[in-house]
Amino acid sequence: MSWTKRQFVIGALEELGLSSFAFDIQPEELESALRRLDAMMSEWNIKGLRLSYPTASNPAYSNINDATGVPDYANEAIITNLALRLASSYGKAVSRETKVIAKNAYNTLLTQSGTVQPIERQLPQTMPIGAGHKRFGDNNSRFMPTPSDPVNAGTDSVLEYN
Repeated sequence: MSWTKRQFVIGALEELGLSSFAFDIQPEELESALRRLDAMMSEWNIKGLRLSYPTASNPAYSNINDATGVPDYANEAIITNLALRLASSYGKAVSRETKVIAKNAYNTLLTQSGTVQPIERQLPQTMPIGAGHKRFGDNNSRFMPTPSDPVNAGTDSVLEYN
């Protein structure tokens, strides 16, 4: 069973030392932390790190009790990186251990998700052809031809060569 958004927010606050048994967490604080969580997950999604996290187009439609559907290996990265983002809002200094854990968990998440692969793109016209390339006809250029459609492929798509 996947974690809820509330569990991620509470986990991040606990990482900062603001556990619910010692501090009263107000609903407004939970909503603010939820907006930060949604923003972080949207940013990761844009970077190509797709974890099945349900993002809403309008923050008013995001519910803190929604199940997230993210895989278990992403939990530590989400909690610790959210704690880093929330620390300044609460005037807390983040421990060095939390920063190291957040960085390592994020790197593990990138590796597990396969987003560390290089981005595929067409070769630019400033790229030399090379000594072994035979020129055809009147094409006497020593550089690659101009790309027909200079579009970069994202991390989740592949260029097709015709």
